[in-house]
Amino acid sequence: MSTVRILIDAAALHERIGALGREIRTFYGDEPIVCIGVLKGSFIFMADLVRAIGGDVRCAFLGVSSYEGTQSTGEVRITHDLAASIRDAHVLIVEDIVDTGLTLAYLRRTLAVRGPATLRIATLLDKPSRRKQPVDVEFVGFTIPDLFVVGFGLDLDEAYRNLPFVGVFDPES
Repeated sequence: MSTVRILIDAAALHERIGALGREIRTFYGDEPIVCIGVLKGSFIFMADLVRAIGGDVRCAFLGVSSYEGTQSTGEVRITHDLAASIRDAHVLIVEDIVDTGLTLAYLRRTLAVRGPATLRIATLLDKPSRRKQPVDVEFVGFTIPDLFVVGFGLDLDEAYRNLPFVGVFDPES
């Protein structure tokens, strides 16, 4: 039987996301922001983040796949594209976790050719020890060690997304 051990509890998530939202709003000032949530993992984080950012925030979603089970395939596929143009917009890609960097490096290249005024990244979790591709992440919630985490939108084969915390998945316990 597998278990999930709490790594970041709900209170810490709430506090840090609030601070991150204020940091992002301060950075952009009164400018409108288009937040692009990377589906599916970012949806819970993005909902809390856009409320914390406040001001003129628009939401869009982009479906991307690069994982099977607990392993990255190394291949990034867009499964759901944007419905509207991002030309001349201040775009903030919102991701649940930055791991190998392959997905976000791909998204940064793909979205940059669409002509946004600016293109930055916000992530709930950063796991720099696993980088295979360098990627600049301007706004980071938490830096974590090389652990397989679930909860707060992150999943294992679609399970555990609804946990109100980020936890370490232990298949052996």
